[in-house]
Amino acid sequence: MRIIGSIPHPKITITVFSLNDKYQLKFEAGPMEQTFKIPQNEISGMDGIKKLLDDEFMRKIMERFNEMYLSFKAAKEKNTL
Repeated sequence: MRIIGSIPHPKITITVFSLNDKYQLKFEAGPMEQTFKIPQNEISGMDGIKKLLDDEFMRKIMERFNEMYLSFKAAKEKNTL
């Protein structure tokens, strides 16, 4: 796996990898991460990846991170009683 780039974002880290004819898009926020795998023949490199990350897609990413955080927080609180 090799890093082919990163995409700036004010709240999360976005890294693009290449492995086995697929791009892996890794989104990181604190201890949480989301990864998407896209066949390289379905998208035109970094330009195509950047187009994929439109406002709606990024809003869903952020919502999912919030859900992940709340689930993890609830699990920790439940298990510390």
